[in-house]
Amino acid sequence: MDQTTNTVTNIYNWAREDYKEWPTRFILEITAWVMSLGCSLVLAAGATDPLFIWLYPIFITQCAIFGWAAWTRKSTGMVANYILLVTIDIVGYVRLISTL
Repeated sequence: MDQTTNTVTNIYNWAREDYKEWPTRFILEITAWVMSLGCSLVLAAGATDPLFIWLYPIFITQCAIFGWAAWTRKSTGMVANYILLVTIDIVGYVRLISTL
């Protein structure tokens, strides 16, 4: 096998094992990833007037899911990162809705 095929096979096998270990976590992480991509695309498309009233709750939800997944993997750095992101986004959302 060439290097690219080997890498893709390794990633596939790792994802399959991750799913077998904890299917709910795997599905939630993929869901949070899709949410994150969706928010980024909406933000990029509406950069002059982003829809933060709708995006902030999705950002908060996907960060909380990623934080939980990081917690179950015992990843201290990622847990700390997502706690900080959730906190920042909650503060930003509260500030946003208080101006409406």
